[in-house]
Order: sequence, then structure tokens, then C-alpha cells
Amino acid sequence: MTPRERADRSLASSFERYLQDKGKGRGGDGGNYRRNAARELERFAEWAAGDRGDDDWTGIVPDDVDREPTFDDLDERVFREYARHLGGDRGLKQNTVQTYYRYISAWCGWCVNEGYLEAHYAQRASAMAPLPEDDGRKPGDQQAWTSEQRHALTRHADERARDAVEAFTTLPEDTDPLDKQRARYAALKAARDRALVFVLAYTAVRVGELLRDPNDPRRRGVRWEDLSLDDGSMDVYRKKQQWDAASLPDPVISPLRSYRKLMDPPTERWPVFPTFDQRTLAGLVQDELADRGEHTEAIAERRGEYARDLLLALDEDIRPPSITTDGTRSILQRLSEAAEIDIDHPKHDYLAPHGGRRGMGEVLVRAFGYTVAARYLDNSEEMVRERYSHIEAGELGDVATEALEEIDSIP
Repeated sequence: MTPRERADRSLASSFERYLQDKGKGRGGDGGNYRRNAARELERFAEWAAGDRGDDDWTGIVPDDVDREPTFDDLDERVFREYARHLGGDRGLKQNTVQTYYRYISAWCGWCVNEGYLEAHYAQRASAMAPLPEDDGRKPGDQQAWTSEQRHALTRHADERARDAVEAFTTLPEDTDPLDKQRARYAALKAARDRALVFVLAYTAVRVGELLRDPNDPRRRGVRWEDLSLDDGSMDVYRKKQQWDAASLPDPVISPLRSYRKLMDPPTERWPVFPTFDQRTLAGLVQDELADRGEHTEAIAERRGEYARDLLLALDEDIRPPSITTDGTRSILQRLSEAAEIDIDHPKHDYLAPHGGRRGMGEVLVRAFGYTVAARYLDNSEEMVRERYSHIEAGELGDVATEALEEIDSIP
């Protein structure tokens, strides 16, 4: 089924397949999670059709159209209205509103991966704006990769990349050219994923500073010209709206160096983490070659010489865009599942991009204190103390316990 055919289908047509995929996961997805997700999806479909909500709510389909809502009807405004409905029309507690919206958001993300939707509309800031603050969430409740999770993810990504690179570099000389290209493509993709995982795990750079933001032309994703592997630094456009250097610690250097050698970018202006989306690359290659004066038949013949358009783009210096945060989420979802990482978190059933930064924050605060951590995280010490206050509370609890034991032991 093509993306166009999927877009024309009813929302409910995807539910069973989505729930089957969730049922294959770990951590109880096949039990309570699946039942709760099914319930909320049905409620969302009823609301979209106009069967729930205020008396004057007619649903998301235009009034002059008689059909069930389809994926073509969905955009961020729809999810914004649903967030408003959850928060105001059902009398739910703040935390419950957040939980119910997360079920719909998870389904939306799956729909992007499966080709039903073009973007993760439910995660857009404007869509989530009406949601109430989660009054039960403390700073320490936000996902932070643990040492075990970080090691499991980086180890899996490293092994996967090593296997793919070895498979490519040990091919016999008489290997068919297209088969050799396929092996190189697989190695490039695995090497890119490994480099991305290591950067997220160890640099504590905000994911929005690392990748492309479609709504902000200044955030075009880091390029090779922004990296200095010899100095161990990377220039990023910070949250404070200025360029600044971020550290590249030792664990990150080798994956990046190996990946760069394999990619051999035609210029330093190439993105470090380009998209591998075939539809995007196909359109880019065809448009660029047409702009260079090549005819349609010649372009088709040229593309036929390559197993993937990315490889043609490398040879012709047709620079692709960087991946976005949505693309990174998809990569981490895939790797988290393949690595069989144990994740117990109310919002994410995978290692989310921001969790790498928070995990490093935990490590730095515990090892060096708030001042050093604040410098590495590019935050004020006051903000770091607030976000990682659970660490200080735990340490003070240990001090209190030690004091009680000492005083109470005095006869």
C-alpha cells in the first residue's frame, strides 16, 4: 500500500495493526498498555467523527462531507483540539490528561513510521500547548538514560556498525557493483546510527542543537565543517541563539572518525547526520540533476546505476538535509527494541533523545557537582540544581541517616 493510499484510509483501519505491534513489545505492552491504548484510540476516533465532545462539536471532517475521518484530515490543529478536549471537556485530572494524550501521541508516531502520516503532528509544540502541566512530575521523573541503558544502546549500535562495515570491506573483488553498493549503504546507515547514538549519549548536546529544525533555518543540523575531531569540539547553535563550542569526549571521537572515513563526504558542508529517507532523496536527486540540465531519461538512467540515491548524491555532491528530531526518535525506537533494553517509564517505551542529555547530567552532577555540570550542559547552575534536585535530596537523606545512626548510637 502506498503512502497516498494509506492517507485515504480511516483512522480505525490502523488500530489493530498498531496494537499488534505494541503487543510484541516488552514491559507489559501486551497487557494493560494495549487495553488502555485501544480504549483511548477508540475515544479519539469517536471524537474525530463528532460523536464525543460538546453538543456543537461535529468532528474533523468538513460539514458538507459525509464520510469517516481519514489520515488526510489530521494535522497539528486536530491534535491541539483533542488536547483541549481532554483538558476541558472530560473533567480529567491533569496527570490523566497527560497520560491519555500520550497514548494518542504514541500511535501518531507509529503512523509516521508506517507511512500513514508525513509528520508527528501530536508532538508539535502548538499541538501540545493546551495540555495542562503534569502536577505529579518531579525533575527526577523525566527520562534519563541510566548507565546500564547507555551501555546497552551504545554496545548494540557499535556491534551493528562493526558487522555492517566488516561485511562491506571484506567483499570479494568480483562482487557485483550493485551488491557492493548495497553493502556500502548498509554500512553507512549503521555507522551513522552509531555516531548519532554516541553523540546523544555522551555530549549532552540538546537534540535541537544537533539536528535540523524544519521551522528554523538557522538550525540546519551540524555539518562536518562544524566538527574538530582533533580538538574534540563541535560548534552548535545554542538555545541562547548563538554559536558556541560543545565538547566531544573520547568515546565519541572514534565512531565519528570511522563514519567520516566511510562516508568520505564530497565537501565539509555535508551534514554529519543526513536523512536516509528514500522518498526525500529521490526527489532531491531528480530535482538537482534536472536543474543541472540533465533530461528525464538521462536522470533515470543515472539513478539506475546506483542501488540507493544517497550514493548517487555522494558522487554528485547533491547535499541532502539533516535528519530531524522525529527522524532521531524513529532511529532510537528501532535500536532500543533491537537491543532489548529494559525501559520502565510512563511516557516513553524507548530511549528518547533528550534522555541522553539528562543521563549525562545525572553523571556529571554526581561526579563533579552542579557547577561543572552546568558548564557542560550549557545551563545556569540554578537551573541544573532545580532539574537535578532529586540527587541532592537523596544525598541529604544519606547524610541524615548517617547522622541519626551516629547520634542514636551514643548511650
